[in-house]
Amino acid sequence: MAGSLLGTEVRRVEDPELVRGRGTFVGNLKFEGLCHVAFVRSPFAHALVNGIDTSAAAAAPGVIAVLTAADLDLPELPVFLELNPQAKRYALASGRVRFAGEPVAAVVAESAVAAADALELVDVDYEPLPAAVDPEQALADDAPVQFPELGTNIAAGERDAAGAEVLDGADVVVRARIENQRLAVAPMEGNAIVALPGNDEFDLTVYVSTQMPHGFQGAAAKLFGLDRERVRVVAPHVGGAFGGKVGVIAEHAVVIEAARRLGRPAKWVETRSENLQASPQGRAQVQYAELGLRRDGTIVGLRCRVIGDAGAYAGFGGGLALGPTRTMAQGVYRIPKISFAAIAALTNTAPVGAFRGAGRPEATAMLERLMDLAAAELGMDPAEIRRRNFLRPEEFPYTTYSGASYDSGDYDLPLRTALEIAGYEDLRAEQKRRIEAGETRLLGIGVSAYVEITGGGNGEFASVEIRRDGTAAIKVGTSGHGQGHATSFSMLLADALEIPLESIEFVQSDTAEVPRGAGTGGSRSLQVGGSAVRQAADAVLSRARELAAARLEAGVDDIVLTDGRLGVAGVPQATIGWAELAAAAAEEGRPLLETTDFKPGGATFPFGAHVSVVEVDVETGFVKPLRHIAVDDCGRVLNPMLVRGQQHGGAAQGISQALWEQVSYDEDGNPVTATFADYHLPSAADVPPLEVSNTETLTSRNPLGAKGIGESATVGSTPAVQNAVVDALTHLGVRHIDMPATPQRVWRAVRGRGPDPWREPPAVFDTLPVRAAGDSPDADEAVA
Repeated sequence: MAGSLLGTEVRRVEDPELVRGRGTFVGNLKFEGLCHVAFVRSPFAHALVNGIDTSAAAAAPGVIAVLTAADLDLPELPVFLELNPQAKRYALASGRVRFAGEPVAAVVAESAVAAADALELVDVDYEPLPAAVDPEQALADDAPVQFPELGTNIAAGERDAAGAEVLDGADVVVRARIENQRLAVAPMEGNAIVALPGNDEFDLTVYVSTQMPHGFQGAAAKLFGLDRERVRVVAPHVGGAFGGKVGVIAEHAVVIEAARRLGRPAKWVETRSENLQASPQGRAQVQYAELGLRRDGTIVGLRCRVIGDAGAYAGFGGGLALGPTRTMAQGVYRIPKISFAAIAALTNTAPVGAFRGAGRPEATAMLERLMDLAAAELGMDPAEIRRRNFLRPEEFPYTTYSGASYDSGDYDLPLRTALEIAGYEDLRAEQKRRIEAGETRLLGIGVSAYVEITGGGNGEFASVEIRRDGTAAIKVGTSGHGQGHATSFSMLLADALEIPLESIEFVQSDTAEVPRGAGTGGSRSLQVGGSAVRQAADAVLSRARELAAARLEAGVDDIVLTDGRLGVAGVPQATIGWAELAAAAAEEGRPLLETTDFKPGGATFPFGAHVSVVEVDVETGFVKPLRHIAVDDCGRVLNPMLVRGQQHGGAAQGISQALWEQVSYDEDGNPVTATFADYHLPSAADVPPLEVSNTETLTSRNPLGAKGIGESATVGSTPAVQNAVVDALTHLGVRHIDMPATPQRVWRAVRGRGPDPWREPPAVFDTLPVRAAGDSPDADEAVA
């Protein structure tokens, strides 16, 4: 729009405070009488707890209290999404531990050092039990069962009525067992909480690193039997979340109870080893996937049987296989028939939750791997086989087999654009030259096309107020933790009311200031929260025009906004400013304040295409990413700089999954990646140049025309890189390499020593209950 702030590069207004060291994180908070909490954690993945002797620890210098499950006597922890009600978890383990790192006791002390020292004095009598560590092995009849009363390690599971018949009529069927490995969320700031005991205003005040303050408020109120309005939750600056900071976790509950019981503030800041060992982890799927095609490359049908590792206590991430992964299994393609079965498997490992994309990247990784397998089998170019099967723009809105309603899309456009930016034909020529020259460093070109689900379902609160000094305040129920909410929402207000960005205060993440909100997850913030802000701003403008009309003695329809002042059209000298309007509103007994609860017209479906270029050393197996091209379509782009930031961050995480990251356990369930020395995060030097751009296909499901961008680049990047690694070795007969594509895995594949890409899935899939007819429960709502 000509003259509009929207669509332009605007620097982040929230950064100066952080750059100058004035940011407030939970770890920075200090309160009089503050005590510190530390946790005794199980060294065993599975064991009976026959007794806990806390006497020596309780007598240690500086120790205030030592707490066990018996001391707390709290009900089961509330869950973000319930996967199996029988797999209850309590704040501290009682009777049995189910993963290494599970807290069994807590020490409360005057200092963090005193608390840590006293941990070694707590004597726990463990009786080790066999552990189920691998999600496939956990489904065997003789596997150790995590909950004897449940009698199985299947926390949940269901299948479509159709089975192998969806592949009938195919000339070719490609199959693969695909691992989407377990990842650590690993935010810069781990979990952190300070809980304050009650006062005259609130029964409980909590400062916590979370992405959903109001969700935390509701869960805490339920757990402790408090009125929700009497619980205040504040999320100060948050150093990253990526889906891993939702709900009240075990450690939160203990810290809150300690504060309530002792009548003084209590604090816990997670260490890095605690974060890598015990915080919810992501992905963790084993996918058995089959794709049937005709000789011309046309897809006939898709059959998927997926195991989601729930970890201990039926972590809701295991259920993502049944939900979002199924919802998005069709991807960007016209697939006439689909059969999908999924199991959430209990294992004696850390609980699995959400991680940037929450089930959607797993669906795309599975489907895009199959498309490359099909291209190799049919002797087709990987880009061409995709273009042949794309849904077309004229088919939208399009309802998928799972009931998802794709809003708008032109799936060929970003792929064409990405291939052009990459110089695809030249890359293929260079690839061929290296092979013919017998070089040992080969070129791989990987392609992926994706669609994902963002926002939808629940609405969002926002309010806009004009103050007596002419400045404005925005309150919104989303909760930013680095995405640029203050900038983007202030841009919307500035555009609507012509108030300078520097005159706008942004308020979020405090339940005492913001009455309700769904927080941040599922890439929902701009399309839902931003639309709420714009709606509230429009309501303020409407009332301001009425106020101006009364004072300027003109008709409301004649009032226009020009250069930040309201005046009469055609009468430039008759104007009134925002400060005067706010004063006029106050005189009427009601401030110039409007609130709204915006509800979208449904979820949106951003899409895009990525091209990865890698170099593979066939002598060592080392993979070096050379370039990464991302063309993502998130509908209307409000601020290109913020969008690029999300693309860069998402692509870096997706590339890292393909090449480096994996949470691993030994056969007894001991974590072997509990430090950054073992869990391989990339540095800036490892990530290749990121060439990001956008196409813009608007949606009609919100007034901004915007779709989500926070997770899109993660969805698109991972399969592009994995496909690139395999592509470099296709002429050697290599068809599949699981992630991460480590040098050892690549070296073994080159020498024909890699595992068979297919084996039959566990027979238990055939015994699952048949899914009831109807749309997926989450077909119109993105998760976490």
